[in-house]
Amino acid sequence: MTGTTSAGGLLDRHLAFLQALRSAGLPVSLAEGLDAVAALSAVTWSDREVVRDAYAATLVKRQSQRPTFEAVFDLHFPRLVGGGATATDQPPGDQSKVVVRDGPESLAALRADLEHALAANDQAQLRRLATDAVGRFGAMRGRGPGLSRWSAYTTLQRVSPDSLVEQLLAALLAEGRTEEEASRVVRARLADFTRMVEEDAHRRIAEDKGPDHATAATVRPTIDRIDFTTARRTDLDRMRREIYPLARRLATRLTQERHARGRGALDFRRTVRASISSGGVPLVTHHKPRRPHRTELVVLCDVSGSVANFAQFTLLLVYALRDQFTKVRAFTFVDQVHEVTDRFRPGADAAAVLTDLAASAAQASTWGRTNYGRAFSTFVDHYPDAVGPRSSLLILGDARSNYSDLALPALRQLASSARHSWWLNPEHRRHWDTGDSAAGEYAAIVPMVECRNLAQLGEFVHDLV
Repeated sequence: MTGTTSAGGLLDRHLAFLQALRSAGLPVSLAEGLDAVAALSAVTWSDREVVRDAYAATLVKRQSQRPTFEAVFDLHFPRLVGGGATATDQPPGDQSKVVVRDGPESLAALRADLEHALAANDQAQLRRLATDAVGRFGAMRGRGPGLSRWSAYTTLQRVSPDSLVEQLLAALLAEGRTEEEASRVVRARLADFTRMVEEDAHRRIAEDKGPDHATAATVRPTIDRIDFTTARRTDLDRMRREIYPLARRLATRLTQERHARGRGALDFRRTVRASISSGGVPLVTHHKPRRPHRTELVVLCDVSGSVANFAQFTLLLVYALRDQFTKVRAFTFVDQVHEVTDRFRPGADAAAVLTDLAASAAQASTWGRTNYGRAFSTFVDHYPDAVGPRSSLLILGDARSNYSDLALPALRQLASSARHSWWLNPEHRRHWDTGDSAAGEYAAIVPMVECRNLAQLGEFVHDLV
């Protein structure tokens, strides 16, 4: 395997790798780091794949963490070092100098090789071509100090693999595949090649500026730590798949904690009575049973703009845990309030629920601009019995009300009617009270909590229940 080979160097690289994983959101403990060392002592360092699997077996707890682990591992333990140019570009006898040719003929030759490799799905050749493409076409010369010299975006713009779609489709259709299947296969192969180009560009950046810099600049955090408001489409799909596993883990944790604290106060009479059989020595204590308590939850959430993703995932998690509550009612708003409790049917598909919620945003909007004041006022007028002394009120939104009337008395009435009330804000705390944000004024009435990702959301719902 390439990289530092001395014992001290390996130890430094190991410690830096563990710290980078923690920074990226993986919960790696000291004990797990020692487990990794024990596993690595039993395998050979000459096989990079074996080393990666040993690390993964001891450090990765959930499948959703694997993509982030892979990205960080590739930066700290790269598969190759240097330009990685093909043999035809390497001057004989001098491995330190690389002649990188960039021109129409070179580009045409690489694209021809790429088309053949994609058609054959030759993974080894595709990886070599990705390395070659970045070395030839991804260099950003003349960059100032502190700026990366390599760009996956520039490489892909020059090579333009998407322009090979028609040729690849024709080749797959000639093999007897259906048009739908061929289209799916082409998209998957192009996505794999794009990922290989990005990985090689990141590897080169790590060589130039160090793996710590590259990790901070290029590695996406684990899915549970990606902000709702900045998530990409692929991130949202992964979040959707993570919601119900998260709910199951929360439910298991809540059940275990309830059992741990299931004993109530000491039942003195039963304890004394039982001690008669042991000569008056209370060998076994008896406790009064705890009275079960479950919350009636009312959720009022803003579904406008980028906040909609945060509101939808919060509602999905709450309803996945609905057995933990006595009753749950949900309402969405932009400037008008609309009840969506019926959208959450037992066993409903998460994607279908999200589609229904997105459609319901039209019913929650009259003027098309977020207006918290109007929403709170209409909620008080149209649903006076929704919030009572046995219910907890949960408000979801960024508190940005387009400089409209905030209707603070209406919110104060709702908060005073509820047993408890909370406000989850998907914005970073440093953005509160900037621009049209009324976070400070609303937080003075309802306690406001920063909730930007699935990890924070899970912890809050755990504490809520």
